[in-house]
Amino acid sequence: MFEGFTRHRIAADGAEIHTLVGGEGPPLLLLHGFPQCHALWNRVAPRLAERFTVVLTDLRGYGQSSKPPGDSAHETYCKRTNGRDQVAVMAALGFDRFRLAGHDRGARVAHRLVLDHPERVERVAFLDVVPTLEVFARIDQRMATAYYHWFFLIQPNRLAERLIGADPDFYLGQVLGSIGSSADIFEPEAMEAYRTAFRDPATVHAMCEDYRAAASIDLEHDRADRAAGRKVACPALFLWGRNSAVGRLYDDPLGIWRAYAPAIEGHVMPAGHFIPEEAPEETARALLDFFSG
Repeated sequence: MFEGFTRHRIAADGAEIHTLVGGEGPPLLLLHGFPQCHALWNRVAPRLAERFTVVLTDLRGYGQSSKPPGDSAHETYCKRTNGRDQVAVMAALGFDRFRLAGHDRGARVAHRLVLDHPERVERVAFLDVVPTLEVFARIDQRMATAYYHWFFLIQPNRLAERLIGADPDFYLGQVLGSIGSSADIFEPEAMEAYRTAFRDPATVHAMCEDYRAAASIDLEHDRADRAAGRKVACPALFLWGRNSAVGRLYDDPLGIWRAYAPAIEGHVMPAGHFIPEEAPEETARALLDFFSG
């Protein structure tokens, strides 16, 4: 995967971020989500690299990036800290302004980054999430069932870490095959990268801390922005899967986003949750059209 991309390890604040760079043109940063790594973009990044300088990273704690221990306030893995990591990566590569796309947890990092550093981002795309505040505010039985892991992973005393660690391959397979996409859609090399990272207890701990942050400090930051009236000001794109939890459980997910990003546009995709791997041609086309604007 990623033939022609160069690999880097770039220092951020308290973590080193595994980074790949390929292509030529304006800079475009791609962020992955749970429980994956940069390999999520293996079918899309080469297409985007025909027109952009594509930067792929592993979020702190994921993939091959470093995995600092969590803290009691979960600040180490909050989206604000993750956003600073990505700004540091792009600055180290010489990019003060860039385009940005994120899937799943990466979309939540992208949302926080564009609010905290609006001068850095020209355009932003969010794939298959609604804002974190909305997830918690709209929970009902159907949502709690589909998003059970949001409440499992945040449990204290390393409960989730211990249980997942008993059979990490089984849990990874359950997640990848249970959000509207078949586990058969993933490239074997990508699956091996996911398994390798997930077998590391430090990765599992980092992922749990990511979700613990979402249920605590991230909400504080989001509520502060809402109280201050801060919204995504740049052009934004939202893509969601027809068969994902977002597509099945929200009547108007694009309308939800408009309260947070007034200039947003978007449409449904023929996929479950893992849109870049299940519908790579459609994803590449949508991102090329949007980021070329």
